Amino acid sequence: MPTTLGNLFSDIPDASPEEIFEKLHEQPGITIERILSNGQATAEGKWYDQDFDEWVLLVQGKGQLLFEDGTEQTLNTGDYLFIPQHQRHRVVRTEKSTIWLAIYIKD
Repeated sequence: MPTTLGNLFSDIPDASPEEIFEKLHEQPGITIERILSNGQATAEGKWYDQDFDEWVLLVQGKGQLLFEDGTEQTLNTGDYLFIPQHQRHRVVRTEKSTIWLAIYIKD
């Protein structure tokens, strides 16, 4: 069976004007991504409304999410969160050098 070796902390640019989404693994029913944020937020008025569940781990840094019902959730290094499909949300704040690990679970 082939294996893939990588490191979440490698190849991180010093700065980027946009968030960087890097697919680390994909197979039927699951996708794993590394997301690099450098102070970015979701565009005003835009909401994520996904057709799949998401489990996210904040590996490094700090991020703040806003849910459509007005609930805010701050994630610090080591925090994880499960977001069910169609739970509308957006990123309102990130620190420089924030690393997310997102796992998308698809039926």
